[in-house]
Parts: sequence; structure tokens; C-alpha cells
Amino acid sequence: MGFASIRRIAACGISILALGQASGALAQEVDDNEIVVTAAKREQSVRDVSGSVSAVSEATLQKLNAQSLSDYITRVPGVVFNDYQPGISEVVIRGISSTTFHEANQATTGYYLNEIPLIEPGFPVGIPDIDAFDVSRVEVLRGPQGTLFGSSSLGGAVNYVVNEADPARFDAGFEGMVSTTKRAGGDVGYSVKGMVNLPIATDKLAVRIVALQRVDAGYLNNTLIGKKGSNDLRVRGVRGSIVFTPTETTRISAISMYQEFDLDDQTYVLFGPPKTYERATNVAETQDTDFMLHSLRFEQDLGFATLTALGSHIEKNGRVVFDYSIFGGNDPRTNTPLLDFSFAKSKTDYLELRLASPDDGRFKWLIGANYTRLRSQENGQLYIEGIGDYIDANPGLYGGVSGDELAPGDLSSRSFANARVTEKALFGEVSYDIVDTLTLTLGGRVFEYRTRPQAQQLPNADLAPAFDYAPPADKQSDFIPKASLNWKPNDDVMVYALYSEGFRIGGLNTFALPFPNLPLTFQSDTTKNFEVGTRFDLIDKTLQVDLTAYHIDWDNIQARLFTPDVRGYTVNGGGADIDGIELSLTLRPTRNLTFQSNVSYNDARLSELLPDSFAPGGGYAKGTRLPGASEWTLSNNIDLSFPDSKLKPRFGIAHRYLSGAPVDFAGTLEKGDFHIVDLNASIAVTDQIELGVFAKNLFDQYGISNAPFAFAGSVARPRTIGATVRFSLN
Repeated sequence: MGFASIRRIAACGISILALGQASGALAQEVDDNEIVVTAAKREQSVRDVSGSVSAVSEATLQKLNAQSLSDYITRVPGVVFNDYQPGISEVVIRGISSTTFHEANQATTGYYLNEIPLIEPGFPVGIPDIDAFDVSRVEVLRGPQGTLFGSSSLGGAVNYVVNEADPARFDAGFEGMVSTTKRAGGDVGYSVKGMVNLPIATDKLAVRIVALQRVDAGYLNNTLIGKKGSNDLRVRGVRGSIVFTPTETTRISAISMYQEFDLDDQTYVLFGPPKTYERATNVAETQDTDFMLHSLRFEQDLGFATLTALGSHIEKNGRVVFDYSIFGGNDPRTNTPLLDFSFAKSKTDYLELRLASPDDGRFKWLIGANYTRLRSQENGQLYIEGIGDYIDANPGLYGGVSGDELAPGDLSSRSFANARVTEKALFGEVSYDIVDTLTLTLGGRVFEYRTRPQAQQLPNADLAPAFDYAPPADKQSDFIPKASLNWKPNDDVMVYALYSEGFRIGGLNTFALPFPNLPLTFQSDTTKNFEVGTRFDLIDKTLQVDLTAYHIDWDNIQARLFTPDVRGYTVNGGGADIDGIELSLTLRPTRNLTFQSNVSYNDARLSELLPDSFAPGGGYAKGTRLPGASEWTLSNNIDLSFPDSKLKPRFGIAHRYLSGAPVDFAGTLEKGDFHIVDLNASIAVTDQIELGVFAKNLFDQYGISNAPFAFAGSVARPRTIGATVRFSLN
């Protein structure tokens, strides 16, 4: 850590600003450090968990006027958000990522909704970004979570906890928002969201329904199609919850939801001086993703243990248009652009059964089993207007094969890929209080994956060999251990040591199939995490401090690389060493004032050569920084509220900083190195109605948040100013 880095952090003013809690009937004062979480698949105070867990409460989400992940997730220590295409943007925890784009297989972070897996075991058709309305809290588990949560948890996990139906009372809520974004071409953003909770049988049966529509105004100019603010985004969703408690010891609940993202044009710009908000494509690069979820949960208190049975079914669809002419102009044969029309869908079924002992007593245990089944399909179609006629006009170049056979409907290439994946696993944890203040926890997971991929390439205008690839089913099995030691001498101090692992399954290298020198498949990769941490409260909880240090070994990395014509593919190779420190400070000098600062230092580098046949020297040397792994992340916040005053006014300032990091292993361009400052304020007109105003990116900072192709990427949303109204019956 050099003097320049220390000076930079000092200049940011650690602990000068802070994140407080909203007050009033709509957002009751809630301490994010006192939230009960389910990180260990049982309810536990966030300050008692032997691991790095943060929770963002509903009150904080409201205060921040949070709509999606980008509004709050980077305020959590150790987290970077690759904010790219809505519906597939990825959370990166502790630098575990090989790209700032989209992983070519499973994501490195797991995503859950009330413990229901939202990510399929394979290439995700979509990564659901759950709208923040009527969300009780968002839990962020930092560090590998393979023992209890399975694959796709190399770096950690995000668990959305949505509010469920309440049989005790009738309730209703509403949220409305209007906003204007600089460079949006006059378009206005807005959202309309509502909730109703209906007890059908008091204390026995209830239904809760949530519906929403949100429009985020576009702020990019597409010069070729002549559209200002071209990247408008519309989000629609509906969610239903049913809770039935026939007895005091039995609870049955169901959640169903649907959410869709409709993007009018992609979110990347073409870099070049001066700083630009422009893009140039021959057609609007639309993207539509949606997902539907149905789940059923049964909980029974058996006295000696609680039985939980959970089942879910998720369907996803994705449709995208991409203009390849940005890589080198139109196709020379027809002088028309090469367009990609891709479709993908998946169906995932999940079953989990577990028993958990009561929380009291010296000896506590949890044992469970789960089963996952995935069925997915991808359909890639490349279109070149006029290519069929060109083939017919030049038969000598194509061996006399007609355009109707090589490019029917001017589809120059047609490919299909299917995946069948099943997982069976047994997992468990046992904890024993060696003495009243010292607890040892041991856990493990035994799993078996079976994958059956298939890929097909039809005759095409590029004369690439047609194939039908269907290898035998591949089976992978392993054991994932976990161990922790927790010392808590009193209610104000806790120290822990933790060892945990994460893993990701292998798969079919779909994008590499047309290239004979690239591997057809890739294998699993793993992370091993060594972590120590402490939490302590001082001066009657006026000051709270969390400090964590960790080392992660990442083995056999599934690296996302690119061919010379910028087609992404995945290879295994090399390893990485990741060392970091995370610090959270929360200071409450008075009831009215709250300060919070989160600071993270992360040094993520290759520990050996990562082979790349297209790179100079045949790969990337030991010591190369991982893409997007910023060394420093910082969030500082302040909240000032007057709950005893008329109108209960509240004022908030939030600041965050992300240091620079390479966008790829070659390191020709960096993302990050920018500051964002947000303002928010509110008043309570009545106990049920709150009015608020906000300014996001107040100083209109230009910052690169993602750059998959080095010459093009996403930038921070320009200054956005808006107003909100919230109503809550209770």
C-alpha cells in the first residue's frame, strides 16, 4: 500500500459522512447492524454471525430512494457492481471475477430470494435485479458460501428478503416517483408501485399483492439511428404471497412473482475524447429479459427441531439484438451490418429439505438435502441483409451451394445449444459452545453434478464446419468443508476465525465451438477463504466497529477471454491470490445524527500464468490484477433527522468512491476512479404520508462502470433529480 493510496483515502475523508436510518411511520428507525438475518439458514443477529454479513434494511432502501441494485449494493464493504445490461449486470464480491462484462458460465456470486436460488447452474439467462419496493432487507454474504448455498458462490451471495403476507392486520402501501436525468432528451423517469395485505382469517391466513411499473429515462444518444436518450428502460412486475398458519407450530407460505426488463437500446458508449454519452449502431440494440418464479415453503416445529421444506420453479427468457459492425464496420460482401438476434430460455426446479435444532443450548445442528434440475436452450442467429443474394451471385466462392441453404432468410449463421444439469447435495453444520463465550462450528457439503450439454451449428455463410456436438454426460462430485471459531466475551465484543470454500461447475464452451483450437468444455473452479474478524460496540453502542481481514485462493479459474474478432469464450487456467481488509464504522453521537463509513482494500492478482493463445506471450503473467478488482472501495454517509419535530424532517448525504481497475487482463483501459455524491431529504406530512426529494450523482461525474471491449462500455448515470411520495396505512 503506497503513500499515494493512503493519501487518496485520507483525502476522501473516512468517516466524515455517514448513512443513517429513516424515521417516521413509513420507514421506522431500524439499525442495519441489529437486523436479524438468515445467513446460516436460521435467524440470527447480523452481529452474531461468524462471517462477513451486511444487511440493508427496508428503511435504508426507502431513504436512498433505491430502485435497483446499483442504488445501494456498492455501499456494502467489499462489493463492486458491474453495471451493464439491465437484468444481467453482476455483483462482484472481494474481486472474484475474470471480466467486467458477463461471466460466460455461472456468475461468481449467488442470488437468492427468501433463500430460493435465482441463478441456474450454468450460463444465466438473466440475473434478476429485484425492485426494492416492499423488500424487507437485502443480505450480502461476503466470502465463499459453498457449504450451505452450493455452487455460484465463489465470492459470496446476495439474498433478497421480501415482505410476506401478514395474517395479523390489513395493510396497504404506495410509492410514486418522478425524475429527470441530464441528457435524457426531455424524457421523464417515473415509477408507480403499490401493495395491499389482506387477512382472510385473522392470525391464520393472509394474501399480499405487490405490483409495480418503473421507467428509467435513457441518457445516451445513438447517432446512427438519430435517437436522444435511446436507452430507456421499463421494468414491470407483480408479486403475490400467501401465508397460512393452521396451528402455532405450522406455517405454510407461497411466493409467486413475475418481473420483466424492456431496454430500448443498449447501455454502452463508444469511448473517445472528449468524454462521451454517445453510441452509434445501425439498429436499436434492444434487450428484453423476464423471469417467473413460483415457490412453496412448509415449516413445522417438531419440538426437538424445526422442519423446513422448500420448493421452487423458475422460468427465464432473454432476447437481445447486437450490432457487430461496431467492431469493424459493415460486412464487406454486402456492405450491410452483421446483426445478432439471440434468444435464450431456461427452466429450473429446486427442492430443499432441512432440519434445524432450536437456537438454545450448547449444541446446535442443521442438516439438509437439496436437488436442482436445469433445462436451458440458446438460439443464436446472425443476420446480414443481402447475404443470400450475394452467395447466389458468387457460386464459385461457396461450392455451388445456394443462399437458401447457407443463409435462409439472410441468416448467415444459425446455432443452437442446450444444457441439462442436475445436482444432488447433502449439507450440514454443527455448533458447540466449548464454554459460554467460545463456539466451534463445523460444516460440510457433499454434492454431485451431472451435466449433459448439446450444441449444433448449421451450414452457414462463413463456411465454418457444421456440427452436432453431444458429448456423454459429465459427472462432478466433491466435498466442501467449513469451520469457524467464535469468541464472544460479552454482548459488546465478538471475534471470529473462519475457513470456507466456494465452487462453480464446469460447462460447454458454446462460443468457442466454431474455433478448432479452443477447448470444447471447461471444468469447475474453486475458492478457499481464510478470514478473521471482529465486531465491537463502544459507549453504549454509540460507536460500532467491524473489522475483517481475509485471504482467498482461487484455483483453476474459469477465465472469460476473447478471440481476435471479439467473441467471448471460457478456459480454465492459472490461479489468483486475493488479500483484503474491510472496515465499517458507525457513530451515533446523538439520536438525531448518524455517521457511517465503509472502507475496503482488496489486492486481487494472478498467482500464476493464465494461458491465452491470442495474447502476446501466450497469456497473462503472475501478478496481473483481476479485471474490475478495484483496490479501494469507499462509502461515506451522513443522516440527520428530527423525529420529534413537526413534519419529522430528515436530510441525508451519501458519497461513494471506486478506485481504478483494469477492465480486462490486458489492462489497456481502466474502470472506476470516480466519486459519486447523492442527496436526499424527506418530511412526514402525516403518520401515513411522506414526501421526499433526491439528487443522484449530484456533481454529474463521468465514471466508467464497465468496459467489456476496451473501446466501449457503460458509464455512470448522469445527474438525476426527482421527488417521491410514499403512503403506508400502518
